Amino acid sequence: MPETFSSDAAVELAVIERSGFIESRHIGSAVVMAADGSVVTSLGDIKAPIFPRSSLKPFQAIATLQSGVALRWEQVALAAASHVGSHEHMDVVHGMLKSAGLTADDLQCPADWPQDEQARDWLVRTERGKVRPAMNCSGKHAGFLWACVENGWDTKSYLDPSHPMQRRVVDVIEDYTEEKIAHLAVDGCGAPAPAMSLTGLARGISKLAKAPGSKSSDARAATVATAMLDYPTAVQGRGEANSVVMDQLGIVAKSGAEGVIVMGTDTGVSVAVKMLDGGGRASSLVALTLLAAAGAVEPEKVGPVLEKVVPDVYGGGEPVGKVRLSAPVTALLD
Repeated sequence: MPETFSSDAAVELAVIERSGFIESRHIGSAVVMAADGSVVTSLGDIKAPIFPRSSLKPFQAIATLQSGVALRWEQVALAAASHVGSHEHMDVVHGMLKSAGLTADDLQCPADWPQDEQARDWLVRTERGKVRPAMNCSGKHAGFLWACVENGWDTKSYLDPSHPMQRRVVDVIEDYTEEKIAHLAVDGCGAPAPAMSLTGLARGISKLAKAPGSKSSDARAATVATAMLDYPTAVQGRGEANSVVMDQLGIVAKSGAEGVIVMGTDTGVSVAVKMLDGGGRASSLVALTLLAAAGAVEPEKVGPVLEKVVPDVYGGGEPVGKVRLSAPVTALLD
């Protein structure tokens, strides 16, 4: 059976400290890549395949644009988003579907409760229950469907790996990562989930992040990166980690399920992290610290952001501990 790297090939990246006691340890792998594609920092196994999950959404958005869809402004960001299902997010999704002549009934992502509390309360109060536009991948799915309409492709089978939309997604991912897909699974939203190495993932994000300032890059990659930075709350939500990083540091950031996160600076320096236990609470801390250690972002700018995106450890309703970096990461700061 295909598999990702083992614990023997991972390194400790962070710990959870509660009242002066180390309660849990997060092991994983991480890579920092320079704009020229060379590896700056390597921790653990960066060549074994992983599922990047939603951190691949920017490339799926590129594939949607390549399919002739006239996404604009927030629509581009929503196509690359793992949003919290706010009223604003769902309104954009409905607008995309309307432009394609479709409705929420055409979405094939699962119906879900929004993470946004106000929107969830409204759905409960109005007895609507779970809805597909509230699912955090609905923007991506709306983009896929719009591409199907533009090209005369079947809208019922748009999640099938053999569908023209999904074949284009694979082509884009392989082009940007410069790797062949190692394995193809089914993601939580029902779309195909490609596997690749952290190295390939970091390479792809590097190309995307530097695209707005590069004359030789694909204009669609520049569009996606620019939209994510211009509309950071559309990519996740107000106060959410990815949105805060993009808003305050100007760094493209996209997390994925099971402890994956990618970030890329406008100079093309990128980082990709996979927590082997699937937990994401230390991902932003590790990724931003690695970028700072590589000189890609000023450490004094990172501190205030980390205070907002790294969760405290609570006991009795009060902070009693922290998510802390482990020695393999802190050693890079010396």
